[in-house]
Amino acid sequence: MRSIKYAAPTTIDDAVALLQEYGDKARILAGGTDLIVQVREYALHAEIMIDGKGIEELAQIEIGADGSLILGAAAPCYHITGNPSVVSAFPGLIDAVSIIGGTAIQGRASVGGNLCNSGPAGDSIPALIVHNAIANLAGPEGQRSVAVENFCTSPGQNVLRSGELLVSLTLPAMPELSGAHYLRFIPRNEMDIAVVGAGAMVSLDGDTIQSARVALGAVAPTPLYVQAVGEALAGKPATEETFEIGSAIAQDAAHPITDMRGTAEFRKHLVGVLTRRALRGAVKRARGGTVNGR
Repeated sequence: MRSIKYAAPTTIDDAVALLQEYGDKARILAGGTDLIVQVREYALHAEIMIDGKGIEELAQIEIGADGSLILGAAAPCYHITGNPSVVSAFPGLIDAVSIIGGTAIQGRASVGGNLCNSGPAGDSIPALIVHNAIANLAGPEGQRSVAVENFCTSPGQNVLRSGELLVSLTLPAMPELSGAHYLRFIPRNEMDIAVVGAGAMVSLDGDTIQSARVALGAVAPTPLYVQAVGEALAGKPATEETFEIGSAIAQDAAHPITDMRGTAEFRKHLVGVLTRRALRGAVKRARGGTVNGR
C-alpha cells in the first residue's frame, strides 16, 4: 500500500509553494470525488494531496454589488445550490451544479474541481461557458485569468501551468432580459455521465434575440463553445424557427464519438434536440418564466 502525504495550507502562497516543491507529484484536493478514485486506481500519481478547502479564497461564494458571482474553486456543490441568492440570480448554473452526482457527491464535489478534471462531459463546464465565466488562477509568476471556454485543452488536460492552481470562478451579472438553461441526456440514472449536454444563454430586446451563447458537452475532445450559433441568432425573433437554426448549427459543430453510452449518430441527434430545449428554456427565463421550478 502506498502512503500519500497530506497538507492543508491556509493561504494561496503556501499552496503555490507546495506545488512548486513537489511539481507534478502534487495534486490539489477540492472535493476529491474524481481525484481520489484516479489516484487509487493508479491513473494518476501523487506524492502529496494539497487540501484547498482551508483557503478562504477557494471556499468563497459571493455575489458582488454589481451582481457578479465569485465561486471559490473548492466550494462544494451543496453550498452553491443551497444559496438562495445564487439560485435566484443564476438558475442556469444551478441546472448544471445540482446534477453533479447524488447527495453524497454534492457534499464534496466542487465546480472548480469539475472544471479542473477537464472531462468532455463535465456538466458544469457548458453552463460556465454560456455565462461568460472567467477562471482566476494563481501560481509562482502571479495571477492570471482565462475564459472558461479556453480552459480545457484536451480530455483531462487544461491550461494550468506547473505550480498553478485554480482559485475561483467569476461569472458576470446576468444582463436585463436574459436567461440561461442547461440540460443533458443520460442513458439511465445509474450512469450519471452525460451522453450529451447543452447550455444556452439568451439576451432579448423585446421579442428579438439580442445575443446568444451555446455550449455543448460530450461531443468533442473538450466542452465546446459554439460561437456560430450566437452569430446566426443575433437579431432574429425568439421563435421555434430560430431555435431550429441554432440547433442545426450546433449539430454541424459537434464531433462526437461512438462509445458504450451512445453512437455518434445518436449524439448528433441529441445535440439538435437539447440545443432547441436549452434555447427555449433560456428565452422562457429571459421573459420572467421558470424552468424546473427555477
